[in-house]
Amino acid sequence: MPQLPLFPLPVVLFPDAPLPLHVFEPRYRRLLEHCLDTDRRFGMIYLERGMAEQDLRAGTVGCVARIESVEPLDDGRSNVIAIGAERFALVRLASDPAPYRVGEVAAFEDDVEPPDVELETRVRTLFRRVAGAARVLADDTAPQPPLPADGARLSFAIAALIDLGLPARQRLLASRSPSERLRQIDDVLSSAVEAVEERAIVHRRAKSNGHGPHADHV
Repeated sequence: MPQLPLFPLPVVLFPDAPLPLHVFEPRYRRLLEHCLDTDRRFGMIYLERGMAEQDLRAGTVGCVARIESVEPLDDGRSNVIAIGAERFALVRLASDPAPYRVGEVAAFEDDVEPPDVELETRVRTLFRRVAGAARVLADDTAPQPPLPADGARLSFAIAALIDLGLPARQRLLASRSPSERLRQIDDVLSSAVEAVEERAIVHRRAKSNGHGPHADHV
């Protein structure tokens, strides 16, 4: 059964999402050394606040993180950028002499289901509206991030960019149904879009003192 060095944190990593880490604990410095000496991969797994690492439950879904870059610091700490890869399910914590946790893991993949093109289109549209309004509020003129063409990964891409509580993020990560994930994202975006667009309109009017031909549009 495959094994992965584990980094348990109150963090949920999604496939394809970036993960900045500041590595300072001696045991995680060792984990980083191991990863750099091997395949640059470790398992990011959600540890609920107040839970001891040894109490991680079998079946907990995590995400493989692939190290993209490392910035070593003078005192032995490091700044790391990793990218989410495939998901896994924890089978058990392994008996291993390493100072960090090692897990025996199993692949965790989506169920096969037909794409829901209508739902995908709706979620893309809602995200563009919410993201556009949020950029107005932040006075941010940067282009919106690209979204994946693959509907199965669309929910992960959007979930990584919006404000969701950790339990909701973990439920998304642990869902095997792309359409169910998209429905969860649809619910979040639908409940937020009108309010954030109204705030963006007020913000734009305030900046322009109500003048200009585009003052009422987000």
